[in-house]
Amino acid sequence: MDTLSEPSAETGRRRTRRFRISSVEVLCAILLVAILGQGWLQQLFDVPALRTGSTVFVAVCVQALPFLVLGVLISGAIAAFVPARVLEKVLPRRAGAAVGVAGLAGVALPGCECASVPVARRLMGQGVAPAAALTFLLAAPAVNPVVLVATAVAFPGKPEMVLARFVGSLATAMVMGWLWARWGKLEWITERALRRLPDVEGGQRWRVFAETARTDLVEAGGFLVLGALISSALNVLVPAKWFGVLGDQLVLGIVVMAVLAVVLALCSEADAFVAASLTALPLLPKLVFLVVGPAVDVKLFALQAGTFGRSFAVRFAPVTFVVAAACAVVTGLVVGLA
Repeated sequence: MDTLSEPSAETGRRRTRRFRISSVEVLCAILLVAILGQGWLQQLFDVPALRTGSTVFVAVCVQALPFLVLGVLISGAIAAFVPARVLEKVLPRRAGAAVGVAGLAGVALPGCECASVPVARRLMGQGVAPAAALTFLLAAPAVNPVVLVATAVAFPGKPEMVLARFVGSLATAMVMGWLWARWGKLEWITERALRRLPDVEGGQRWRVFAETARTDLVEAGGFLVLGALISSALNVLVPAKWFGVLGDQLVLGIVVMAVLAVVLALCSEADAFVAASLTALPLLPKLVFLVVGPAVDVKLFALQAGTFGRSFAVRFAPVTFVVAAACAVVTGLVVGLA
C-alpha cells in the first residue's frame, strides 16, 4: 500500500510543477486581453496626456528592446562558452596593469549590469585579482559595442556623445580598479565570493546559455519597462519648464540626473533612449546619467551586497558614484558637451 502511495504523491508533485503559472504566461495573458479589448482601451485612454505618455513609452521600449535582446544573448554566451580562466591567462600578474587590460576586455566581452556581477564573482573564484574583476564589472556593461551602438542610435548626429560615454565609463572602471588595488581589502569581500567555482561542463553549456539569457532578459526587461513608464510619466506630469530650469542650472541638472540614474536602475542597453527622450536637458547632464547608471544604481547595490557582502557594497557604491559623476563631468567638458 505504501509503495502505491509514493508514486502517486510523486505524480502529484510533478503535475503541480507542470501547471505552475510563470511570468511568461502572465505576460501572454495580459497581451491577449490588450489585443481583444483594444477598442475599449482606446476609448478609455483617449486623453491627450495619456496618448503622449503611451507614445513615449512605446517608442522607448521598441527602440531599446533589440539591443537588450542582443545584450542578454551575448551575456549568456559568455557565461556558457567563455571560461573565466581564459581572462585569467591574459591578465598581467601586477594588479595595476591587470586593471587596464580588464577595462579594455569589457569592450570585447559585453553584458548587462545584472550579468557582470556574477561574472566578476566567477573571475575572483578563478583567482583573478579583485581589482581586475571589479574593473571588468564596471566596464563590461558600459563600454561594450552593444551599448555604444544603442547610444549612437539614441543620439543621431552626435558622435561626441558616444565618444564621451566610452571615455567616461572606461575611466570610471579603471579609476575604481586602481583605487581598489591601492586601498581595497579582501576582508571587505565575503568569503563565498572568493571561493573557487567549478567550470561549466560541456553537456551543460547550452542549458547555461539559455537559462542565463532568459534570466537576464526577464530581469533587465522588467527594468526597461519600469524605466519607460517613468520616462513617459516625466514627459507628461513634469512641466517642460522644470527641465528648462535644469538646463539653465547646469550643476543642479548634473546632480539631479546622477541621482535619477541611481534611482531608475535602467539597463545599460536601454538607458540612452530614456536620456534622449528628455529633450529639454543639455547633453552634459545626460552624459552624467549614462555614465553613472551602469556603474551604480539601486539594483546593482542589492546585487553587489548579495554577492560580495554588505561590507563591500556600502564602501564600493558611494565611491563609485562620486568617481563616475566626476569622470563624466570632466570628459563632457573636454569633449565640449557643456
